[in-house]
Amino acid sequence: MVASPPVAADEAASLADRVHSAAIHLLRRLRRTDPQTGVSAAQLSALSVLMGGARTIGELAAIEQVRPPTISRVVRELEAAGLATRRRDPDDGRVVWIEWTAEGERVLQQGRELRVVTLARAIDALPATEQRTLADALAVLERLLGGL
Repeated sequence: MVASPPVAADEAASLADRVHSAAIHLLRRLRRTDPQTGVSAAQLSALSVLMGGARTIGELAAIEQVRPPTISRVVRELEAAGLATRRRDPDDGRVVWIEWTAEGERVLQQGRELRVVTLARAIDALPATEQRTLADALAVLERLLGGL
């Protein structure tokens, strides 16, 4: 098989713009299922960060790209709903770690399942040839993500 020549820089920029736009629109449409979890989009987003392990308020705020007072409010809401807890660092009492609870993990998993089911239905409605094309394109996208 002969490798295809790379696309011109302006074509690469156009592809990048289309992928960016598609990713944003896809996530926005899938988020329509989020209210079924009973928590806000901000809370689900914070829980998704906590999936990777405990974080401080400052770390959560930086990752979520909001100010610490904003994430503090979200964390208070998560605590009130039983979805997250705070614990003091045993070595430095000034540091407070935020962790998800088992219920927080369950809610986040429910949100993911709702999004995946919605997307699976849409994929299932595609012709088989387009489903295969999508699988091939995802393999490329996953390699691309590895390089970012």
